[in-house]
Amino acid sequence: MPEPAVIDPQAIENLRSLNPGDDDQFIREIVAMFLEDAPQRLAELDQCLASGDSKKFARAAHSIKGSSSNLGAMALRREAERLEESTRTAPPAALAPQIAAVKTEFERAKAELRRLFP
Repeated sequence: MPEPAVIDPQAIENLRSLNPGDDDQFIREIVAMFLEDAPQRLAELDQCLASGDSKKFARAAHSIKGSSSNLGAMALRREAERLEESTRTAPPAALAPQIAAVKTEFERAKAELRRLFP
C-alpha cells in the first residue's frame, strides 16, 4: 500500500468548498485551531504515559485521529489510529514508540500546513 500523503489535497479542496471565495480564511482558522490543539493532545499522551491513565490516553489519540482526518493529514491520522487501537491491548507505558511516530507525523503535517497556508 502506498504511503499516504502528508496532507491530502482532496481534503483541502473539500474544506475550500465549504466557504468558497474567502481566500482560504476558513481553512486558515481550522489549521490554526489544529496547530494549537494537537500539541495539547500530544502532551496528554505523554502525561497519560506517565500516569497510566488508559482512558484519557485513548481519548487523546482519538482526538488527534479525528482532527488530522478533517484536515487531510492522512499519515498522522494513520499513526493516531494505530495508537488508539493499541490502547485496547497494551498499557500506555508500552506505547512510547507509537507516540514517537505520532509526534513525527504531526511535525510533518505541521510543516506542510505551514507551507500551504503561510
